[in-house]
Amino acid sequence: IPTAIIGFALYGVIKNILIGNELITVSALFIGGILLIILEKLHKKKYTKTESHAKSIEQLSVKQSIGIGLAQSISIIPGVSRSAASILGGMFLGASRQTAVEFSFLLAIPTMMAATGLDLLETNFSFSSNEWLLLFVGFLGSFIVALIVVKWFVKYVQTNTFIPFGIYRIIASLLYWFIIMN
Repeated sequence: IPTAIIGFALYGVIKNILIGNELITVSALFIGGILLIILEKLHKKKYTKTESHAKSIEQLSVKQSIGIGLAQSISIIPGVSRSAASILGGMFLGASRQTAVEFSFLLAIPTMMAATGLDLLETNFSFSSNEWLLLFVGFLGSFIVALIVVKWFVKYVQTNTFIPFGIYRIIASLLYWFIIMN
């Protein structure tokens, strides 16, 4: 709900200013990488094994769920990972890694459907047959890949940090900056 409200309110800004702006995207990739590393280290200090976490989605409170939705809404900025924003938001609001990842994947479904639906409404469904085909293939491909990756990723985050993803984002942004933008 928070992401839908923010996305709807800022649709024009997102569509006309943010999307397609390479500087914003590469900056968000770089800053996001640094934040992933910093937040991961802070989370390690904040939550020890003795502190309690929401160990399942059912244990998340309404307040935590709304907070995760607000964290996810940062991803309206191109280059900000929707899943990373919601996972880290969930972890800092008291969810275990596994719960935050599972909730993030579930949160993706209504978020992406709402974003696609709004874009369809705003364009009066005026897609060419090729664009409809691309939309369908993209949806189907994403769904299949998500089914395959979700179980692996949940197991991965139980024993690993997000620091490698932060490093990857920093390297990708620097490569993009120096090779493509210059």
